[in-house]
Amino acid sequence: MHVIVTGGSSGIGLAIATLYASRGDHVSLLARHPGRLEQAQAQIDALPGIDSSRIQIASVDVASAAQVSSAIESCEASFGPCDILIASAGIVEPRTFDAMPASVFDEQISINLLGTANVVRAVYKGMKSRRDGKIMMISSGAALIGIFGYTAYCASKSALGGFAEALSAEAAAYGIRVSVCFPPDTQTPQYRRELLMRPPEAAALMGSVKPWSAEAVAAKIVGGIDRGRAKIHFGFSLTMLAYLGPLIKPSLIWWVSRKTRKNIGKETSESLAESSDRRFDHGK
Repeated sequence: MHVIVTGGSSGIGLAIATLYASRGDHVSLLARHPGRLEQAQAQIDALPGIDSSRIQIASVDVASAAQVSSAIESCEASFGPCDILIASAGIVEPRTFDAMPASVFDEQISINLLGTANVVRAVYKGMKSRRDGKIMMISSGAALIGIFGYTAYCASKSALGGFAEALSAEAAAYGIRVSVCFPPDTQTPQYRRELLMRPPEAAALMGSVKPWSAEAVAAKIVGGIDRGRAKIHFGFSLTMLAYLGPLIKPSLIWWVSRKTRKNIGKETSESLAESSDRRFDHGK
């Protein structure tokens, strides 16, 4: 079996690739940075029982449809048609909307949403002709509720849910199973970078849930693919949010909005006090 994993150089993508490699499957790792891909390949190769000839890497920017098409064509030429696609490539850069340059907003949409569409498009025609294949899109728990400072990320990850549902309706008649999962905060290099930029308003909502390990998230995703799950949720809180969102979200949003207004009021009062002090000092 040939498994193609985008975002395979680290985090959830690498953990998923490692699971499939340990089963003896052919695995193609796709990501932007050649150096990190080489490190990921070496990490998998170093594990006991791994056949290094069944692991290959390809450097590609998933936001480029042309690059994706060429890379996947090359991977399939080496290991055969793609049986399972894991669309895991993604980025997050939290900032308030008015403080976020258009380029930063657009990049998250391009990689998280359009990048997923690009890799799906590259394997879909072949799967359709063979009437067989599995596609897993990695969304996020952030797709289940709007989060302060995550306008671009929430927009891109929420869109994957609709994309997966619509594509599944088209693909089912051809034997293709399309799935989507909504992982929680996960201990990855990107998560550690994200924490440095996470607004306190977002931390109040997201920081109450302990992050999962990449290996635990990967195991749940691969298990869900094996069982043919259309959607995969993680933990009690996110599962309840997914199924009871219309009942739960209004209270959560009210609570976060209340804390945000209080913080803004405090910051405004402090700013006015500092401005008054400066005027007084200047008068002396």
